Amino acid sequence: MSRTVSSWILSSARNSIVLQGKGRLYSICIPNRNKIKWKLVFSKTRLYPAGSCSLDNTFSLKKAFRHTSTEEEHFSFQLSPSQINDILRAGELSHKILDLNGKNANSVLKFESNQLASNTPIEDRRSAATCLQTNGMMFGVFDGHAGSACAQAVSERLLHYIAVSLMSRQTLEEIELAVDCMKPVLPILQWHKHPNDVEYREITSQYFENLRVYWQHLLDLDTEPGFSLEEAMICAFKRLDSDISLEVQAPQENELMRNIALQVAFSGATACVAHIDGVHLHVANTGDCRAILGVHEEDGTWSTLPLTRDHNAFDEFEIRRLKREHPRSEEKTLFVNDRLLGILMPSRAFGDVQLKWSKELQHSVLENSCDVESLNIYQYVPPNYHTPPYLTAEPEVTYHKLRSKDKFLVIASDGLWEMLSNEKVVKLVAGHLTELNVQKPQLAFEKPVNLGYMHSLLLQRKNRGIASLDQNIATHLIRHAIGSNEYGEVDQEKLAAMLTLPEDLARMYRDDITVTVVYFNSETIENYYRNNE
Repeated sequence: MSRTVSSWILSSARNSIVLQGKGRLYSICIPNRNKIKWKLVFSKTRLYPAGSCSLDNTFSLKKAFRHTSTEEEHFSFQLSPSQINDILRAGELSHKILDLNGKNANSVLKFESNQLASNTPIEDRRSAATCLQTNGMMFGVFDGHAGSACAQAVSERLLHYIAVSLMSRQTLEEIELAVDCMKPVLPILQWHKHPNDVEYREITSQYFENLRVYWQHLLDLDTEPGFSLEEAMICAFKRLDSDISLEVQAPQENELMRNIALQVAFSGATACVAHIDGVHLHVANTGDCRAILGVHEEDGTWSTLPLTRDHNAFDEFEIRRLKREHPRSEEKTLFVNDRLLGILMPSRAFGDVQLKWSKELQHSVLENSCDVESLNIYQYVPPNYHTPPYLTAEPEVTYHKLRSKDKFLVIASDGLWEMLSNEKVVKLVAGHLTELNVQKPQLAFEKPVNLGYMHSLLLQRKNRGIASLDQNIATHLIRHAIGSNEYGEVDQEKLAAMLTLPEDLARMYRDDITVTVVYFNSETIENYYRNNE
């Protein structure tokens, strides 16, 4: 690592107080000597209090590569290419969709995903699942703030709520009867998880009971539930957020479950979920995660189709929505320094009951809790807090009918979009696809095959670069997001520096990044239109 680059990073880190990553969440703006500085008013949330079990995050940078000192004499950015790859590829997940006969008649060909932590532990989460009682697949990315608790809970629960919302009355009745008779319940989802994805195993039964209350509510409706997909997604988002709020208010004898409920409700998470059923694509978004389509036009060029808009102070629709919902006297205090009430960047999120409950309710819940300080519960009440709620989890749902020229879907947390534009992401994915196809030669074996001949073929493949190319496109995007220079090329020195920054500095230069790329089966999509003409 050059002295120039390392000195620049250290000096800018020491002098900068504006956090470009997660520091944009839950921070107070303090004007000082004509400079805007940010004072964090939250600390990293631990999932469990001291003395209880904890969740080790497998996507954090390995301790051997992380520093705890910002003194330059203690600072080294040296990483070998293999060490860089080990860090970048630790969270890779790839899954090819096959039918029972081993062929693919699904409109989803495969998906690839990855995560890179900035926070310790990482506050992002992801989910992918096949719906077993309805048609379709779902993919979600969840960006937590003030800790990982809310993102963790939403990643485990939201897809279940959506799937239940889509079920017929008959299916719901069958599931309810099975539970009532203590018989095996029809599986709702087939999860596609990374082996090290964490779960709230201690509270799974409570989550299931609350999901059951939800489907009982659907059965109590006078008519067939019969939600449209858009209605189902909106209802599921809102119901889960309501349950998160109610669970922390309910009496709870089990201290561990009480602590988890507190941390889930008093942290927050944005969410972006895609549901794909044949050619029907629905994307529900709450907050500032983002989803885009990569489109291969007939003339051979690539274009970008945004499927979401960021819910924050830079969106005119969100500004107008919040102004409609609150008195005119609050117009100037709804957004302060581009943050909701001067606190939160996204204007929609799960959890964050500090911006939804009355002051009295917050005080009542917290005063009856255990040691809130040990749980790192965020208790700051912003000024001009007069007419809550200021925050909603209600999503915007976009529908798109897939065409054969729609080649892939990218869903990612804002850690990616802060570094790369929509167009750059599509260009990188498209270029990666082309490069993989070009660099993947067919190994035509001559008979008889000997070791010398095999070695020659492998050398040919290596010389064409296939050995050094990321096979997982999400890894490729993360590599470019944190390592690209001003020319759009990956700078190995910058990449090493970004991966070895001390934990307390990493968040000043990059956010947690989670990326899922879904590839579509063009042949299946073409067959749909051919058979329905």
